[in-house]
Amino acid sequence: MISDNLTPSRPDIAALPAERVAHLLRASPKAELHVHIEGTLEPELIFALAQRNGVSLPYADVQALRKAYAFSDLQSFLDLYYAGCDVLRTEQDFFDLAWAYFQRAARDHVVRVEPFFDPQSHTVRGVGFEVFMPAFIQAAQRAQDELGLSVGWIVSVLRHLPEEDALQTLDAAQPWLDHLIGIGLDSSERGNPPEKFARVFARAREMGLYAVAHAGEEGPPAYVLGALDVLKVERIDHGVRASEDPALMQRLAREQMPLTVCPLSNVRLCVVPDLAQHNLPQLLAAGLKVTVNSDDPAYFGGYINDNLTELFAAQPALGAPQAYALLRNSLEASFAANGDKALWIAQLDAQWRQAA
Repeated sequence: MISDNLTPSRPDIAALPAERVAHLLRASPKAELHVHIEGTLEPELIFALAQRNGVSLPYADVQALRKAYAFSDLQSFLDLYYAGCDVLRTEQDFFDLAWAYFQRAARDHVVRVEPFFDPQSHTVRGVGFEVFMPAFIQAAQRAQDELGLSVGWIVSVLRHLPEEDALQTLDAAQPWLDHLIGIGLDSSERGNPPEKFARVFARAREMGLYAVAHAGEEGPPAYVLGALDVLKVERIDHGVRASEDPALMQRLAREQMPLTVCPLSNVRLCVVPDLAQHNLPQLLAAGLKVTVNSDDPAYFGGYINDNLTELFAAQPALGAPQAYALLRNSLEASFAANGDKALWIAQLDAQWRQAA
């Protein structure tokens, strides 16, 4: 587990006004630890790639497509998400997708991003690793060179498909291992417990990959336990339903297991009724290592800064201490080198000390 002691002290944060906290949330260095690169595919780019590749879309224009983003649950979103992936055909398409997101993240003062990508969404269409991986590698290098953005790719497997399919995907990723930092597990949570992918994650650990998994979004707290004990993950993606199990909450706090929470996603997928009723403050107050992320921002109405500022606007009880904690948690919970994390946290601390 990542140490909390990457810098000698935290800034002495005074009671800052809400507008100052909102500014610091936007302007501070931060890490994005839960974002699906395919979920950053904006409607404008969908239409541009469809035209480039001769793909027919069932929507008249960008506005009509945006109107379709009214989801009743996770599955209703996934149906549209996978359909949107169909416009991604060539190496240039994948580069354009990743580069557009990296530019957007840099504007939000993201210094480290660990994006997921879903190979099975593409290989099923005959688009292989040899198409999308060079694009992702090139985009990440350009982001580092031009934006100062540190990138670590996480290959994610789809839990609604058989484990054998995931094992084949992991085998196909082997030649690109130098450019990957971890394995993830996403897609339909209901009826697809973490235990289904025990062999995949065991093999990934043998390959030297970090392990993360979606759990406790629509699935019960037992899925969080399965991710911890069977998949042996080092981060829980979402995890908001952990609050239903007091013993699990105590364990997550004790182990300082990071949760990559995505507030706007939780609202749009009906996990919570609205931001005002989100349980993130409860998770923080219980001592959990919570981070804020954007998940699939093109579909859910906001990137990382939108998630942070809209959450704080909806929950007046959240203030400067919670804002600082969320920002620092994101940096500490990343899989970047400790030296890089210490540098970013020092920058964060300097910014907050100046504001205090």
